[in-house]
Amino acid sequence: MPRAPQSFDVLIIGAGPSGAAAAMTARRAGLSTALIDKAAFPRAKLCGGLVTGRARTQYREIFGGELDPDLFQPHREIAFYADGTQLGAVERTPTLYLTMRWDMDAHLLDLALAEGVADFTGRRIDQIDTETPSVTLEDGTLLSGQILIGADGVNSAVARALFGRAFDPARIGFALEIEAPAGPASDMIRIDFDAASWGYGWRFPKTRSTTIGVGGLQTPNPDIKARLSAYRAALGNDGPCPVKGHFLPFGDFRRMPGRDRVLLAGDAAGLVDPITGEGIAHALQSGAAAGAAAAAAIASGRPHTALPRYRRALRPLHRGLRMAVCLRPLIFAPRLNPLFCHAFARSSVLKGAYLRLLAGEVEYPGLCLLVLRRLPGTALRYLKHR
Repeated sequence: MPRAPQSFDVLIIGAGPSGAAAAMTARRAGLSTALIDKAAFPRAKLCGGLVTGRARTQYREIFGGELDPDLFQPHREIAFYADGTQLGAVERTPTLYLTMRWDMDAHLLDLALAEGVADFTGRRIDQIDTETPSVTLEDGTLLSGQILIGADGVNSAVARALFGRAFDPARIGFALEIEAPAGPASDMIRIDFDAASWGYGWRFPKTRSTTIGVGGLQTPNPDIKARLSAYRAALGNDGPCPVKGHFLPFGDFRRMPGRDRVLLAGDAAGLVDPITGEGIAHALQSGAAAGAAAAAAIASGRPHTALPRYRRALRPLHRGLRMAVCLRPLIFAPRLNPLFCHAFARSSVLKGAYLRLLAGEVEYPGLCLLVLRRLPGTALRYLKHR
């Protein structure tokens, strides 16, 4: 016997940071909201777990309160490397936080559910109808809504339903990562700008483990497994550890993040910074923007206006990502990377700007202006030292 359909104002597929932010925002606006995910939480999620000052600000605005120190470990020291040479450690940086996504995502989901969001996690989807919109679960449950938000990650089923594929394989990034045993308490956050082509490597020391990974554009890194092995060897980490990989929408964001009454948020919309790799802050920001756009559209009696409202809200973020894509070759292109590393090693201003970008204290227009001002002199000094 068919089950009676359940109707909501907003359906959200994906209960990670962007989905939880969208659900919290929509629910606080008075909308009935269903949050759907095939996984039961807590669940494993491959991610470095770097939470920047920008992400902290988004967390405060969306969920209220400060980051729980039991879940978010503060760090104020970071070291940069290239070719095994330290480009300079930076102390007293803007505070960065490290977390395990296992813990963080479950925490955000709990906050959303406490607000009255309907819980459909641990339920697999059989069919997505982007026209209605509606979702049919594997057990036959039919959920309908006025607006559907796809917050279901880089392999988004919602994006596939809309556009035929979740991402462009020629432009996607890829990362490999391990969770190694926790290292010494003195370990700094470490970034290696040349551990991968058009990407970087990272070591994030946490309370219970150390996350080590390499990532970059997929096409120029056919040897990504060998790069991870070499990076681990350089760090003195060669013990047996399970290796996990995932695609990374490394700046290949969707200019049209949805269609009609369907919106895409977070990784599903390709919202990952192509230089820093930051995704959590953009996931939170876009999820909240999608929830707010849905609320405004429904309140106006015109749900079909959600997408243009959402696109307007994303304009500053899209503008910054476009600038970052233009700036990326100056940092990662093989011919220019040595010049960048030379400048980075000698410039406290450049290091400070990079960290202020992570902290959300400067945006890409300001960073681009700084780079353009310093590039000619830096290039001349680099040539003299060769």
